[in-house]
Amino acid sequence: MSGHRPPEEKEPQAAFSKITVFKGRGSVSNLQGRYELYARESFDDGWTDGCDDERADTRAPVKTQVFEEKAKHILTRNASPDIPFNVSLNPFRGCEHGCIYCFARPSHSYLSLSPGLDFETKIFAKVNAPELLRRELAHPSYVPEPIALGVNTDAYQPCERGLRLTRRVLEVLHECEHPVALITKSSLIERDIDLLADMASRHQAMAALTITTLDPAIARTLEPRAAAPARRLRTIRTLTDAGIPVGVSIAPVIPFITEPDLERVVAAVAEAGAVSASHIVLRLPWEVNPLFQQWLQAHFPERAQRVMNRLRDMRGGKDYDASFGTRMHGEGVWADLIRQRFEKAADKYGLGKRAGGFKELDASRFRRPLTVPISNRGTENSSGQLDLF
Repeated sequence: MSGHRPPEEKEPQAAFSKITVFKGRGSVSNLQGRYELYARESFDDGWTDGCDDERADTRAPVKTQVFEEKAKHILTRNASPDIPFNVSLNPFRGCEHGCIYCFARPSHSYLSLSPGLDFETKIFAKVNAPELLRRELAHPSYVPEPIALGVNTDAYQPCERGLRLTRRVLEVLHECEHPVALITKSSLIERDIDLLADMASRHQAMAALTITTLDPAIARTLEPRAAAPARRLRTIRTLTDAGIPVGVSIAPVIPFITEPDLERVVAAVAEAGAVSASHIVLRLPWEVNPLFQQWLQAHFPERAQRVMNRLRDMRGGKDYDASFGTRMHGEGVWADLIRQRFEKAADKYGLGKRAGGFKELDASRFRRPLTVPISNRGTENSSGQLDLF
């Protein structure tokens, strides 16, 4: 007998042959976190309707839930040598933007929640963030330096419109003349131009917008609830016209998905008024790796293997390498090629000097808050003396 299959016999299906796509969400599963005691794995037994006809099954939207959280501390000190800031503040845990590549997804595992759909549908709002910040700034030992606002998860994600936590945090920083840098994918930042423009006039504020691609169809699945690429470009122009310096993070650069757009993005952000730009190659720490590969199989199955092979070429044969110094850009021939392409484009459009960046923010005018909220006891002044009224 020959080794050929009969014509009616089908090839065995791949592991991701049937993938559920949730409308308006980046993740295609509620993958278990790495701290769970028991592992569960779904299995398609062939009884699902249409399982042989479609690769992806689109389901109805999953509702977002926002939980109030009373944090104990609000400022985080960072020790990483490959990021430009030492102090960060995140008003939220989880992010409704749903960016499939978000490096903060694994943090939901600490809450016994999934880094997948839970990360983008179960949001924790640190409702006491402004009060905690005021208390930390009033501490006698506090030494001012620029605060990066919204690093792990976006400070201007949709629930901020109603909660206004980021707005209240900025009001504290504005009052104290404390420098701040914001990074976002949301046009909601335009709401706070009144505060940011005044601070920027004293070199105390800057903004950074992340733009991954100019292709709205790719952006819709890659970062489904963030502002569309064209809207982000308008936000850069609006902030720039208000006197607020804007940098752009072209991140992540995903081979064969967003990487072909690299030079076009640099040109577009320069035209919109950005003063600096940087790039980061896709990172796949912990649970982000299987989540991203599921997304690839759902939306770009024909490119999935090529994308992963190229990423491994830049990560020493591994899906990810977390080593400082190389984790942001990778290494090897392909990483060098991407870096050279970016640098040539940045030089061509005048974005190579990084003027108006994080290090130019001025902390010399900082003044401690006059009053500090004390739970159930009114307020006290910055010296620790309780006020009578």
